Amino acid sequence: MEFSDLIKSPYVDSVTLRIFPDTRGFKGRLCITGHHMIISSHPAESGSSVAEVWILHMSVDVTERKPYPAGNGGSLLVKCKDFKIYQLDIPGQLDLHNVASSVEKLSHIADVYNFYPFFFRPMFEILEDGWTIFPLESEYAKWIHGSDEWRVSHANRDFSICDSYPAVVVVPKAVTDQTLAASANFREANRFPVLSYIHPNKAAMLRSGQPLVGTGNRRSREDEQLLLATIRSGKRAFVFETRSIITAGAAKNKGGGYELEVYYSQWRRIHHPLERWTNLHESLSKMLDACSDRNISVDKWLSRLENSGWLNAVSEVLHGACVVAQCLHNEGATVLVHGAEGLDMTLCITSLVQIILDPDTRTIRGFEALLEREWLQGGHPFAARCSRSGFGSRRTKLESPTFLLFLDCIRQVTNLFCSL
Repeated sequence: MEFSDLIKSPYVDSVTLRIFPDTRGFKGRLCITGHHMIISSHPAESGSSVAEVWILHMSVDVTERKPYPAGNGGSLLVKCKDFKIYQLDIPGQLDLHNVASSVEKLSHIADVYNFYPFFFRPMFEILEDGWTIFPLESEYAKWIHGSDEWRVSHANRDFSICDSYPAVVVVPKAVTDQTLAASANFREANRFPVLSYIHPNKAAMLRSGQPLVGTGNRRSREDEQLLLATIRSGKRAFVFETRSIITAGAAKNKGGGYELEVYYSQWRRIHHPLERWTNLHESLSKMLDACSDRNISVDKWLSRLENSGWLNAVSEVLHGACVVAQCLHNEGATVLVHGAEGLDMTLCITSLVQIILDPDTRTIRGFEALLEREWLQGGHPFAARCSRSGFGSRRTKLESPTFLLFLDCIRQVTNLFCSL
């Protein structure tokens, strides 16, 4: 595919750009490249300097065309995934439709190899290689160095056991790689229990997918053995379920379920139902609608904000993370966190627990390492989840602002505890 085939009007003059909520704007030339819209002001419009705004096509969520009644151009409203809203007033009906058509196509390119990172050429010296800056074995060594309870396993080196796990995972030392493979066959998406974090008091937090119990109440002795090996002598163990008991029970009809007490007698289940990731998009859309309406009273706005359900989702995730953190910190207990697949709310909880308990994750480098471990290497499907934001309607059932919810939780924590 050639980008030039999608660009019908490479540049348009006398375009006025407005960035909401500021409606003043400036006039200049619009240039469309394969990856950006670039609006450069005329010198007369901005004094001696030239203002320039770059809008990445892949950051565009939706566009709206508003032709003028007289037919001499119109406005193109560009709503982005970071919630910025741009208005381009374009003279000429043909240029308006050409620009809109180009942006709509360029912002939804399917081939990942045509994305901007594969074309980016830095104009500065690269000090660190982002691909190797956080090697997992070095990260895990901070927790398990000299440990007689945990080990690094390369059983998934070719991703044959679980394609959403990294090649390197940390598991109990007493468990063989064959046991891991058998446990994987008993877990949703083959996501067998792996170490997520070790507290200074040696309490461990693990994450996984749901057990595939089904209506026949299946069991896996290897899975039971794996989890039993994570419990320290004299300590308690909890399974933190991000689903309600009703939802977890209903999952048995589709082959899923929860850990049965008869086989996992040393584990106590905590059901803390969180908003399903499939419902988050609607909550975000309602919140954005409320925030975009500037003609309503404060009381009405607060009511719409509450009814969106977004802040409630943030609150419940934070509360759940605090429950797990208390189990680790106060009781020294082992905690296994999972929902269904363990790709969304599970990662929110395990990440926030570390933010709460580990000061290193509250540094820039430590936070980057956390995102690498829990979200990138942890298998969160960013491409599927983030293809749309709150402005556009969902194109697939896989879209959800889960990571945005996590970032909002981080924001709330930093606002409440500024000294952290």
